[in-house]
Amino acid sequence: MQYFISDTHFFHAELLTSQHFSPRPFTHIEAEHLAMMTAWNEQVKPTDTVYHLGDIALLNGIKPARKGYQMVLELLYALNGHLIFIKGNHDTRDLFKFLSVHNQILADGQPKFVFHDVGIILKANHHQFFLTHYPILFGKTQSSINLHGHIHHASVPIQENINIGVDSADLDYLTALERPPFGTPLSLKMIERIIQRKHDAFAKMR
Repeated sequence: MQYFISDTHFFHAELLTSQHFSPRPFTHIEAEHLAMMTAWNEQVKPTDTVYHLGDIALLNGIKPARKGYQMVLELLYALNGHLIFIKGNHDTRDLFKFLSVHNQILADGQPKFVFHDVGIILKANHHQFFLTHYPILFGKTQSSINLHGHIHHASVPIQENINIGVDSADLDYLTALERPPFGTPLSLKMIERIIQRKHDAFAKMR
């Protein structure tokens, strides 16, 4: 199975009370991490693949930097699945290098981590998904969808752009019963529901 997530911002305690971004529903970072790791591992099996579209963590000047990278590595080791990372604005090349040096080979012979700088294209369910951290704008298109993060609680007012970040406004296209716990990577089935409902909402505005 394939899953998608963005903007986990592990270790970013300021987001729990941020007035600029939508505050996260936790009182301290340890509770957030436990909830997100539990939600992730209840959804994702060890053989599944998760596309992480950037901003894995924000280490807030932890010194030395290697200590912070080790903290991120240990957290990522605890998450099920193969992780394909697309670099976000808070993901440093040094972090990616550290994760690459300490990469694991899983039971199926494939690496735990794969890295991309800008984005990748994935074809599934008659769509061509452009996976990026930053939203990108298409011209008129019949089948291309941009899955992105970066803008947190906001939503691009274009139906081909779907924000799959953990605190995305596009998650509001799911009903309360459909919406997974905070930090759950989204399945293609969930994303297809969001795409269709965003499309329907825009059709009503015409």
